[in-house]
Amino acid sequence: MRTGIFTGSFDPYTIGHDNILRRALPLFDRIIIGIGVNEQKKYMLSADMRKKKIQELYRNEPRITVKTYNDLTIDFAKREMAQYIIKGVRSVKDFEYEREMAEANYRLSGIDTLLLFADPSLSFLSSSMVRELIHFGKDVREFLPTAKK
Repeated sequence: MRTGIFTGSFDPYTIGHDNILRRALPLFDRIIIGIGVNEQKKYMLSADMRKKKIQELYRNEPRITVKTYNDLTIDFAKREMAQYIIKGVRSVKDFEYEREMAEANYRLSGIDTLLLFADPSLSFLSSSMVRELIHFGKDVREFLPTAKK
């Protein structure tokens, strides 16, 4: 069974994340969305709330599960018996960061990383931008995915 983990803080989970996940899904038998939790970091939404919202999005897709973790991504991947880490890349800056992480993760664990480039129409979108818009009272519904019927 080919398993990938799609990891991030997902605070909040955006249409950009959804686009990457849906494009990766045909490549895998199973994808685990791993919500990374860093106790030192302040989040807008609790890990449980992020998990619940994402689970609701994919309630009709049995190949997708959602879990939280608070250790290294490679340790989470090993526990879940994942062969790949899935990451989205929006820019050259993202690419360089993800490339370095992918190389370190592979060296430490033998787990490969699949980089998918953001849909150009969504490359401007980030969770931090959405959080800032929310902070200033803006309507961000167009940037947040809704559950498919």
